[in-house]
Amino acid sequence: MATVYVSYTPKNDEKQPEGLIQATIGKETVALLPVEIGNEKLNCIQAAQKVGTQIPHYCWHPALTVVASCRMCLVEVGERKPDGAVVMQPRVVPGCQTPVKDGTVIVTTTAKVHGAQQQTLEGILLNHPLDCPVCDKAGECMLQDYTYGYGRATSRMIEQKNTPANKPNLGPNVSLFTDRCIMCSRCVRFTREVAGTAELQIINRGNHAEINVFPGEALDNKLASNVVDLCPVGALCSNDFLYKHRVWNLKTVDSVCPDCSTGCSIHLDGNKNIVYRLRPRDNPKAQGHFMCDEGRLGYGYVNSKDRILKPTRLGKAILWKDATKDIRETFELAAKKDGSTVAMMVSPWMTSEEALLLAKWARTLSRDVRLALGPVPTVGKDDHYPKDRRGNDLNSAPKFTIRAEKCPNKKGVSEVLKQFQLRLHTFEDLLSWVDAGQLQAVYLAAGYPPRGQGWITTEQADKFKKVQTVVVHDLATSPVSDIATWVLPAAAFAEKEGTFVNHAGLAQAVRWGVTPSGDCRTDGQVFLDLLQRRGLAHVGTLRKELAKEVRYFAPLAEGELGEYGIHLETPQGA
Repeated sequence: MATVYVSYTPKNDEKQPEGLIQATIGKETVALLPVEIGNEKLNCIQAAQKVGTQIPHYCWHPALTVVASCRMCLVEVGERKPDGAVVMQPRVVPGCQTPVKDGTVIVTTTAKVHGAQQQTLEGILLNHPLDCPVCDKAGECMLQDYTYGYGRATSRMIEQKNTPANKPNLGPNVSLFTDRCIMCSRCVRFTREVAGTAELQIINRGNHAEINVFPGEALDNKLASNVVDLCPVGALCSNDFLYKHRVWNLKTVDSVCPDCSTGCSIHLDGNKNIVYRLRPRDNPKAQGHFMCDEGRLGYGYVNSKDRILKPTRLGKAILWKDATKDIRETFELAAKKDGSTVAMMVSPWMTSEEALLLAKWARTLSRDVRLALGPVPTVGKDDHYPKDRRGNDLNSAPKFTIRAEKCPNKKGVSEVLKQFQLRLHTFEDLLSWVDAGQLQAVYLAAGYPPRGQGWITTEQADKFKKVQTVVVHDLATSPVSDIATWVLPAAAFAEKEGTFVNHAGLAQAVRWGVTPSGDCRTDGQVFLDLLQRRGLAHVGTLRKELAKEVRYFAPLAEGELGEYGIHLETPQGA
């Protein structure tokens, strides 16, 4: 078992870890903590992270190639001999470019290291403007953090700074504040290595180097906004978020992107019941470090004023308690006469717990109630990255995939439906039942984002005129809303909790970041009322119920999904 030794400084009031070794480095005594790394191929930064020691860095990123250009991660490196003696190299080396092996000693706390860090920061700050009061990155800026933690308290710069022109139209979604750039080259490497589109380049040399695009070109690819997350300073900013909100006022929750079946893990940032941005959250089980612009910028409907905000019956506003009481009685009466004349549509935007509650309500009415999966929007084919220079897929394994299936939980709700009936019925089956005049009461749990032509066409909606009772639970009006007996306001993905299952069978936790707008309610709240369950329902309790009722979800018996989720199927390649 390979072991490396990392310099370690216990936090305030922290108990000293076991195995701590005292070593003399030059004229200083340093505490070294042994770290077992097995056969992992790690650099000094990654090895130090394993014990909670952060080595400052700008250019290094785990998903990009190593260039060792920023020099911020300079550390002292040596080797611990079998007799316990530590032999150090005579100079500091870049931690990102230095692999570790058995016996490697990494020292991050000596005067030599601190001096190198101060000099590096002083060079970076020579031409950096004092834009913190107006910069979008303020509050989450690595340059702010490192200058405070490792830099000088004063500047010796007395000459005029370079002030290259900003590029507000670098791309449709990204602006470049050129004078803030520290030339880490993360963005350039991303467009070459992950997107494969290579729009960004470094032009000029030395003190006048800057990021640019070719004349007549733009930073315009489906992954372009990831350069904003990669940028360690405020040089690359999102046009969608620019000057909207200070980051220290945002409340962040971990959730899942609902825009395709990749199921990207995300940070959802909101405040005062408004969603301000979505950011990718690193998840090695899901998408890795990045997300597509479609998912990142597709949250606007959550804040839309055009959403359905009040429950109505035949176009007139009613109270929720009256709506659920009347709907329950109407469906009970229809099912008592003939259960097969009642049907319910389950949306692939519902959580798996909500699908379970709907199915259980259906079974309390009659075992003959029909359940069908709602429309599953599909656009083209799976889009793999990186591309070649002509935009074609490479033969190598993709680093990121945008799925053609544009919904988050088809697999999850499908498994629930298959548990409660012999076969999985589709939306086309539901339309055929309606067209044949076989249904008297239909519950449409929709919740589809109001985009493009919508989830149902006018021609399809007209078929429901044959149905005596139609309930629509949706985010926005659609052609079927004018036909429906009851129209109920639904909650969006950012307003609910539960479980989404992606294309590979990875179950992840969806968490609410804002409260439902107006009188909107989640599908789960509505079905709990229709089931006449009393008390507060906790998502963990419902998840345990899901694991008990549906075999596919048995691995979720503990009710918790953790940071990265739980695979319900054997991962591909395992």
